[in-house]
Amino acid sequence: MGKTVKAVSRPVKHRVPAGLGCVHGASTTPNALSLEMDTMRIAGFAGAAALGLGLAAPLGMADAMAQSGLAAYQGAWLAGDMDCAEIYSTTGKGASFKRPVNIFAPAFVISGNRLRTPQASCSIRSVRPSGDRQLLLLNCANAVAGNAVRVLMAPQPGGSLRRYFNEQDSVGTEYRQCSR
Repeated sequence: MGKTVKAVSRPVKHRVPAGLGCVHGASTTPNALSLEMDTMRIAGFAGAAALGLGLAAPLGMADAMAQSGLAAYQGAWLAGDMDCAEIYSTTGKGASFKRPVNIFAPAFVISGNRLRTPQASCSIRSVRPSGDRQLLLLNCANAVAGNAVRVLMAPQPGGSLRRYFNEQDSVGTEYRQCSR
């Protein structure tokens, strides 16, 4: 584990991972080796911290941008002719799916940057314009797996919204809002 480093006057043991040693011309005195290793640790920590902050800042901005583009989508939504009261229960915190959950209900709830369906929970990573629609990029997970999902939606006059299966879909599926 440790290597013996010989100083001018006496041998000193340092914990140096195998294969590292003084291979790049550093002095073999204990203080120089210790100082060099401390400097490398500090540089490594500073680099890792900078990398972490560099990655965290865009993620935070993506969440803020996603939430700002989601104002029109907040709430519980339902397609078809089912009654909202059959699918949702409303509490002080908003709408949630009634128990037992109807896994076949064409419904979803958007709260903040989260989208929930009867079978999946998704994080909305971004909202981008795509012609007259908006493209929502989601990270979704259910009881079996998780994956990235693309959803095309557009708010409609009268307060409803349409979900489109792809860019060529000109009809879409209309959803009405059950609650905010």
